[in-house]
Amino acid sequence: MLKIDQRAYSPTVIDQIVFAGGSCESAAKGSRALLKLARIEISATEVLRITQQIGEELLAQREHDADLQRRRELKSTNEQPVEIACVQVDGGRMRTRAAEHGRGVHDHAWKETKVAALWKMTGPTFDHDPHPEPPRCFLDQKHVPKLVREIKRQRSESHERDDIAEKTGSKPLSAPHPNARGDAPDHQREWPPKRIFRTCVATLKDVYGFGPLVAAEAQRRGFYDATRPVFLGDGDHKNWIVHKLHFPDFVAITDFVHPVTYLYDAAGAVTSSWAAHWEQYTSWMTACWQGHVATVIAELRDWQTRWGVPPPDTPDNAPCAIVAKTLTYLENNAARMNYSQYRREGLPITSCLVESLIKELNHRVKGTEQFWNRPTATEAESILQVTASLLSDGNALTKHILARPGSLYYRRTTATRLKASN
Repeated sequence: MLKIDQRAYSPTVIDQIVFAGGSCESAAKGSRALLKLARIEISATEVLRITQQIGEELLAQREHDADLQRRRELKSTNEQPVEIACVQVDGGRMRTRAAEHGRGVHDHAWKETKVAALWKMTGPTFDHDPHPEPPRCFLDQKHVPKLVREIKRQRSESHERDDIAEKTGSKPLSAPHPNARGDAPDHQREWPPKRIFRTCVATLKDVYGFGPLVAAEAQRRGFYDATRPVFLGDGDHKNWIVHKLHFPDFVAITDFVHPVTYLYDAAGAVTSSWAAHWEQYTSWMTACWQGHVATVIAELRDWQTRWGVPPPDTPDNAPCAIVAKTLTYLENNAARMNYSQYRREGLPITSCLVESLIKELNHRVKGTEQFWNRPTATEAESILQVTASLLSDGNALTKHILARPGSLYYRRTTATRLKASN
C-alpha cells in the first residue's frame, strides 16, 4: 500500500534521490544536496544505485514502447492535434574506461551519445519569405570565425578522441549556436515557430537502436499525425539513417549553421586577403540562406575544375582539399537546404535546440575527471535515461516513480505488524 521497495524508501523520497542523482554533476554532490536541502542522509553509492535502478526501468519502458511501435500497437497519448512536430537529433561524446583494472583510469576512450529533442511547436505559414536576409550573427566578423573554430574543434574531437581528451578536458562538444531568429524584437517576430513542449531521448545505443526509441516517443506524442512534421540534423549520415528508417514523411532539413562553417573555410581557400575572404563568404552564405545552393555548388565546381580533384595524400588544409570537401558536403545535403521554402512553411532551420540539450546532458555525464566503465557502460546509460527525463517538460519521471509497485514482502510484513498491533 505504501509502495515501499526493498530499500525501504518511500516513492517521494526516491523521487528526491533520483532528482539529485540525475541533475547534480556527480552522485557525491547529489548526496550532499540531499542532506542540505531535504535532510536525507544517504551515501553517494546509494544515490547512484537508486538512480541507476530507475534509469534501467525507464530504458526498459522505452524499449517496450519501441517494440509496440514496431508492431503498430503503440497508442498516442496526445489529446490535441500537433501543428508542428519537430524532431532534432545529434550526437555528443562521453569518456569511458576499462572496468576491473584497479584504481585509476585504464584504456580511456570516447563513446558517442545519441540525443533527440522532440519539440511540439506552433506558428503561421507565409506566402513570402519572412526573413530573406541572414541574421546579423552570420554577418559578424568577430562572431563567425569563433563559431567556425568551435564547430571545427567538435569535428576534430570526434576523430581524435584520445588525443583531444588530454588537451581539452571536459569542454563541451556542442558548439554555441547563434540565434537564427533574426534581428527583430521578440514582439515583432513571426518566424521561427513558437516552442510549446519538449521531450528528450538519449542513449548509448548505435543508430539502429537509437532510431526506434525516438520513433516510439514520436508516436506516443502524436507526431506522425502532425500537420507539419520536420526532422533536423547536421550532415552526419547517421542522422539521415534515422530519418530514412523512421521519419521518411517528415520534411528533412540540414542545420544551417554547419554549412556556414564549410562555406567560411572554402571562401578562405579561394581568396588571398581577409577582405576578399569575407566578401566571398558573405556572398555564398547569403545565397544558401535564400535557398540558392545550386549557385554556390556551380561556383565551387568551377574552382575544382580549375585546380583538379585533389589526390588522396593531399593535406586537409590545402585549398583544393577544402574546396573539394565543401563541394561534397553541399552536394550531399543540397536536397535538404531549401531554407527559403522552409521559412515560408514556418519551420525551424537550425538544430540549436538539440545542441543545447546535449550541453545540459554533458553537465551530468561529461564532468572533469569523469569516466564511465566499459564494456557495457550500464551506469552511464541509466544516468542518460534519468537526465533525459528530467530535462523533458512535464513530470513523467515523477509519475513513473510514484506508480512503481512496492515490495510484496515488505507490504506483507507491514500488514502483519499492523494486524498484530490492532
